Amino acid sequence: MTPEQRARQLRQQLNEHNHRYYVLDDPKVSDAVYDELFAELQQIEAAHPELLTPDSPTQRVGAAPSREFAAVRHQLPMQSLRKCADEAELRDFDRRVCQTLDVDAVDYVAEPKLDGLAVSLIYQHGVLVRGATRGDGETGEDITANLRTIRQIPLQLRGTAPDLVEVRGEVYLPLDGFRRWVEEASRRGDKPPVNPRNAAAGSLRQLDPRVTARRPLAFYAYAVGYSEGWSAPRRHAQVLSQLAEWGHPVSPLIATVHGVDGLLSYFAGIGERRSGLGFDIDGVVFKLDDLAAREELGSVSREPRWACAYKFAAEEATTLLESVEFQVGRTGALTPVARLKPVFVGGANVSNATLHNMDEVERKDVRAGDRVVVRRAGDVIPEVVRIVVDDDEARTEHERRDPVRLPADCPVCGGAVERVEGEVVARCTNGLSCRAQLHGALVHFVSRKAMDVEGLGDKLLAQLIDAGHVKSPADIYHLDAAVLMDLERMGEKSAANVVEAINRSRSTRFERFLFALGCPQVGETTARDLARHFGSLDALYGAVDSDAQGEFDAALKLKDRYPLLRAVPDVGPTVAAHVVHFFTEPRNRDVISALVQAGVHWPAPKAVATGVFSGKTFVITGTLPGVSREQASALIESHGGKVSGSVSKNTDYLLAGEAAGSKLAKAEKLGVAILGWDALQNLITNP
Repeated sequence: MTPEQRARQLRQQLNEHNHRYYVLDDPKVSDAVYDELFAELQQIEAAHPELLTPDSPTQRVGAAPSREFAAVRHQLPMQSLRKCADEAELRDFDRRVCQTLDVDAVDYVAEPKLDGLAVSLIYQHGVLVRGATRGDGETGEDITANLRTIRQIPLQLRGTAPDLVEVRGEVYLPLDGFRRWVEEASRRGDKPPVNPRNAAAGSLRQLDPRVTARRPLAFYAYAVGYSEGWSAPRRHAQVLSQLAEWGHPVSPLIATVHGVDGLLSYFAGIGERRSGLGFDIDGVVFKLDDLAAREELGSVSREPRWACAYKFAAEEATTLLESVEFQVGRTGALTPVARLKPVFVGGANVSNATLHNMDEVERKDVRAGDRVVVRRAGDVIPEVVRIVVDDDEARTEHERRDPVRLPADCPVCGGAVERVEGEVVARCTNGLSCRAQLHGALVHFVSRKAMDVEGLGDKLLAQLIDAGHVKSPADIYHLDAAVLMDLERMGEKSAANVVEAINRSRSTRFERFLFALGCPQVGETTARDLARHFGSLDALYGAVDSDAQGEFDAALKLKDRYPLLRAVPDVGPTVAAHVVHFFTEPRNRDVISALVQAGVHWPAPKAVATGVFSGKTFVITGTLPGVSREQASALIESHGGKVSGSVSKNTDYLLAGEAAGSKLAKAEKLGVAILGWDALQNLITNP
C-alpha cells in the first residue's frame, strides 16, 4: 500500500472514530488504538507534506495564530427571531401563521434554544472550507481555524455531499466543562469565565486556535442555509435528518409538534427537564416544518414570519440601588440608569440597570438607597422591576429619601432639557453641540448598516471629538492621514486604511444615507421605504416642506396631516412628524448639504421599468428551479412588473415552483393565470 493510499485509509478510519465518539457517543475502539492511528497519520503527513489535506483529522489545530479576523458576508442573511414573551404572544404567532396560510393548524419543529453562539459552516464538495460567526446577520467574522478544533464539527461530510452547502448551528459550552474550567482557573488564580455563553463566545474569538482547542466546546447543527447542487426536502424535519446523515450532531431533544397545543406542551416539558440537560438553554425555538409554506410567509424586517423564540421567565435578584444617573443618547434622549451594588443574576454580574424613562421612575417610585428587584434574561438589558418594602419601617425610610428628579440641564453639556408634550422621553436641546449627542450620532453614522466606515470606531471618534477635529458627520470627510496619526494607537498603515474606508463610503445608497443621518423613528426599514418612495433628496425635501405644519408638539396632535409622507408604506403620523421636524431643521440641512459637498453621493433613481409585464402584478410561491425569489422578483420588475406578497383578484400571474402551497389553491379559485419558471421566460422572449 502506497503512503497516499494508507493516508487516505487512516483519514477515513479516524473520521469514522471521531464521528462515533463525539457525535454518536458510541466509540468502537479504545483511546490507545485511536492514538496509534493518529500518530501513524501524522508521521506519513510529516514525511510526505504533499499528502496533507484540509480535512485531515491532524488539522484540527493546524493553523498559526491570526492577527485579526477577516469579515465574511453571508450568502443568505442569518436572521434573528421574533421573541414571544408569554403564552398570549405565542398563540398570536400561531394564529397569524395559520391565518396567512388559510389552514386550521400546522406542524412545527420544536428545539431547545441553546445559550451559545450561532455559526455558519461552508462545505465545498464535502470539505469544510470556511466557518464564520453570525455577526450582525449579514456579515460575520472568519473563525475557520477555531471551528476546526471542535471535534463534533466534521471536517468532511459523510456520504454524498452537495457541490456547496452552508450548515448552521450553535457552538456552546456544556456545564461540566464550564465547571472544570472555573475550578482550574480558580486554582491558578486566573479570572474564571462569568457564564457558559460568554465563555463559548470568547473561546471562538481567540486569535490562537490552540487556545480554542483547549476549551471544551460542543456543537449542534440546526439548519441548512445556502446550497448549490442540493434538492432541499419538503420539510425541516427532513433537513435535520440529512444533517445527521452528513455527520453533524443534531439535538435529540428536537421534536415535531402539531398546532399551538403542541407548542405549549413541548415548552412545558422542556422546562421541566431544563435543570438536568447538562447545558444552558434560555427557551425554545419553534419553526414551521413545511418549507414551501415558509416561503409564502416570508420575513418582516430581519425576522422570519415562520419562526419564533419563546423564552423562559427572566431571573430576578435583590440588591441595593446606590444612585440614579442620566445618560444622553445620540438623539438627545435622557435615560435614567440605576447604579447598583453588584449582584449575580441571569448568568452575569449586574451593576447597572435601566429605568427606561421618568414615567417609569415615578410609577415605580424608586429612590437612591432603596432595596430593589433586578431582572435579567439572556442578552436583555437588566431592568429594575420594583422596590422592596418589607414593613412599615422600610416604607418610612423609603419616603425619607429624595425622589429622583429630571435634571433641568443636560448632565453632559449643560444645555436645556425639554420634554415634548405627547412623548415620554426628555431631550437635551443642544443637538450636535452636546458631546454625548455628537459622539452617539457619529458612531451611528459610521456604523456598518449606515455609511460603513470600517476602522473608525467608538474610541477613535471620541479622540477626534476631544481634539476638536470632528464637530459634525461632514467633518469626517475632511480627515487625512496626518490628523489620524497624531491620535493614540494609530500608525501610518492604520491611518491610511481609515482614510481609504472614508473615501469608499462616499459612494453609498440613498437608503443608507437616510438611515445614517439618525432621524428619530427612522430605522433601516423606514429609511428604505422613504428612499424607494421619493428616490431623491430633492423629492423628499419637497414633500417635507409641503407637509410641515406648525411646531413639532402641535404637529403630533394633527393626525390628518402629512399626506405626502403618509403615502409612504408604514409611515404613520408620529414618524411623519419626526421626519418633518428633522428635515426642516436648518442645522440638519446644513449638515446634509456639507456631506453632499464633501462628495457623498448615491445612484440616481432608476426610471420606472417598462416592458412586457408593465401594469401586471405577480405573486411568487414554491421553490423555483435554480433561482431565488429575490432573483425572480428582480427579473419581473426589470420588465415592468410588480411583485406582491398575497394573491387577490388584482393578481395577474402566479409564478409557481415546486411544493407550492395555499397560494396556488387560492389562485386557481380566483382564476389567476399560473406560470412555471420556463413559461415566465418564454413570455419575456416571446411576448
